[in-house]
Amino acid sequence: MTRLDPRLLLQGYASGIFPMADSRAAQDLFWVEPRQRAIIPLDRFHLSRSLRRTLRSGRYDVTLDQAFGDVVAACAKREETWINGEIEAAMHALHGAGFAHSVEVWGAGGAGGELVGGLYGVKLGRAFFGESMFSSARDSSKIALAWLVARLRTGNFALLDCQFMTSHLESLGAITVSREDYVALLSAALGGGEAGAAGTAAPGAPDEAPPAADLAALDRLLETCGAAGAGGPAGKVIAQLLGQTS
Repeated sequence: MTRLDPRLLLQGYASGIFPMADSRAAQDLFWVEPRQRAIIPLDRFHLSRSLRRTLRSGRYDVTLDQAFGDVVAACAKREETWINGEIEAAMHALHGAGFAHSVEVWGAGGAGGELVGGLYGVKLGRAFFGESMFSSARDSSKIALAWLVARLRTGNFALLDCQFMTSHLESLGAITVSREDYVALLSAALGGGEAGAAGTAAPGAPDEAPPAADLAALDRLLETCGAAGAGGPAGKVIAQLLGQTS
């Protein structure tokens, strides 16, 4: 079996395709290019009243890249999964190279407590390709996604790709776009042109280079606000940031 080259994987994302397997034990991979692509416009994330309350409550602590392997393993630990060993190994390689990232949600006790939710994905240019998420506590995957969107908004990202639409994602503001519109959005996020009509056009003039994407920008903002670290104060800032969406 040929191992999935991380460089080939990045080329696939840049071309608008991604790999899947039929099961955890499957030996073969196939590349997917959906006709209808799910994305979350970063200025249209739906923050419900209940999710806002949970964010502000400090019930969960949230971290970045503190338990990448555990998050991927939890996402793959399902009766039906498309994450086989080859994909998992390639993701670990991308994580080691700084391209793949995770958001972790912890229960009582912070990072010393129990991992109760999270997500992971791939960063390329000003695009973030959400791969999978898991939840073992109420609203924990929603909390992870809210923190991710806040990071992307603060860090000058232009595209959050969710691959396939689900009712869960739709409730959080995800929309579907055609393959043609997705390619235009992806091209703009990777620096190849202006975005299409899905509400994520890059700022500035066409010949003006957009600011670089920065996942750590949110951490600096939280430090400035005196809310560094996870928990209640930081959650209140996240809720305020997402409350500014249109």
